Amino acid sequence: MNLTESERDQLLAITRRRTVEAAQARRAKLILMLEDGESRDAVMSHLECDSRFISRWSGRFLKERLAGMYARHPGREPAQPTAKLEARVLNHTLKRKPTDGSTHWSSRKLAEELGNVSASAILRIWRKHGVQPHRLERHMVSNDPDFETKAADVIGLYLNPPAHAVVFCVDEKTAIQALDRKDRMLPLSPGRAESHGFEYKRNGTLSLFAALNTTTGEVLGKTAPRHTSEQFVAFLTDVVASQDEGREIHVICDNVSSHKTERVRDFLAEHRNVQIHYTPTYSSWLNQVENWFSKIQRDVITRGVFTSVKDLDRKLMRYIRANNKDPKPIKWKYDDPSRRIRPVPFQ
Repeated sequence: MNLTESERDQLLAITRRRTVEAAQARRAKLILMLEDGESRDAVMSHLECDSRFISRWSGRFLKERLAGMYARHPGREPAQPTAKLEARVLNHTLKRKPTDGSTHWSSRKLAEELGNVSASAILRIWRKHGVQPHRLERHMVSNDPDFETKAADVIGLYLNPPAHAVVFCVDEKTAIQALDRKDRMLPLSPGRAESHGFEYKRNGTLSLFAALNTTTGEVLGKTAPRHTSEQFVAFLTDVVASQDEGREIHVICDNVSSHKTERVRDFLAEHRNVQIHYTPTYSSWLNQVENWFSKIQRDVITRGVFTSVKDLDRKLMRYIRANNKDPKPIKWKYDDPSRRIRPVPFQ
């Protein structure tokens, strides 16, 4: 083979590398064995190959050196399934359930059921038509007869709020647990994620009232031991006090019972500049403060360690103050869901 020192080093590196393809390492070993004067029988025995393999790759190396050691034809494209086979796979996937009682199909389970289709072919068909049996999404259907009217009212406040008025999204995050860990926390380090002890200690609960200003993104927050109608009215009083006297205030909230009591009606009668807009039933996703609640849940509550209810209160309010230093309003825009739906040609 008349290997140069550089060629030998590169071939040795290929045989020692763990991430290289097995076929490429096998070809490199062939050239090194021929260079070392090994007989054809020894090469065929060690590499479990035939004489055609030896002739092909030794000839390519002599002609092109290292550049000739790569396969010209790494493989063929997978055969495209016929329309009849696609229809059969989709029919089983969409209209039938596994006979073993499973809730959904896997590619191997469906291949075993059909008998003459490989799991990889099923995966290609599913990918082509956007079918994902392993995924599950949840939804809630509103039973409010005035859904469209109420939804349009709320969305209108987001897209085109009244001039010289302020719009608040108000809600409470109830029963936030002040959990303390019994075992010490293992901090984040290279190669290891942060770890919390499985055992925890409950130190009480707290409710967080929040009002999101839809124009500025600022949040008014207040904690309370409970979330009664009295606490809700007290928080609305704080919201009104944060604005100029007589300024028109629109409050978007859900229609939970504590938001519709006699105390709330008396408060609205006393403050004529405050108007409450209720979201439809099972449609709290229309309330933008829910987006902010999910943010504080991720950033503070989920991985938080709280030694007491006061400690929980302090950390929640600190997060709100930090949020208000650089507030960012939620950009609410209309999205046509039909553009995100990929049509399935099979009927």
